Amino acid sequence: MLIDLDATTASQAYFHLTQTLVPRPIAWVLSRNADDSYNLAPFSYFSAVCSDPPLLMVSIGKRTDGSPKDTLANIRERKHFVVHIAHSDQIDAVNASAGSLLPGESEVDALQLATCPFASMTLEGFDLPRLTDARIAYACECYRIDQIGNQSQTLLFGRIHAIHVDDSIVEHSDKGRLKIDSKKLDPLARLGADEYLCAGQPKRLKRPD
Repeated sequence: MLIDLDATTASQAYFHLTQTLVPRPIAWVLSRNADDSYNLAPFSYFSAVCSDPPLLMVSIGKRTDGSPKDTLANIRERKHFVVHIAHSDQIDAVNASAGSLLPGESEVDALQLATCPFASMTLEGFDLPRLTDARIAYACECYRIDQIGNQSQTLLFGRIHAIHVDDSIVEHSDKGRLKIDSKKLDPLARLGADEYLCAGQPKRLKRPD
């Protein structure tokens, strides 16, 4: 089978890409709402893109009505955010956090997720917490925002200032090289349609509205 993307609609191209570019890591992004509550949302167009400075990239689409998603609006206004690598025990919360809430309504509160401070954060003005149960979390600052594509997809580049790594998943650390036990990390990944890769096995979930 050959799929000619030049002969498809944008919607068809999206589904072809998300069915074939797998598995994709999930950026579970925490940002601050205008009322000081916390927004939390997953994005699977996500990767590390630079080491000097250390940058990650999250690709963010628009709402169905064309307005910006809360994550993007929050980061534009307040600059700081936290990206978590979720594990398989968090699959239901990740899936639920993809649903639409009213602007300013907190997924962290609605899902009753515990948070805690980053230890020894030195970035001036950074006061966001991380999800307590996430085994890896990146403390980020907005580095750059680009618009690409015919429908104005947003590329958010985040400067990573610190990484929380749960001690329980560290296999060893030698000469500045960290070795993570991937089985203990048990990262959740995105497949196509309503499937996730969970502990090495595909799991199908109904996507929230």
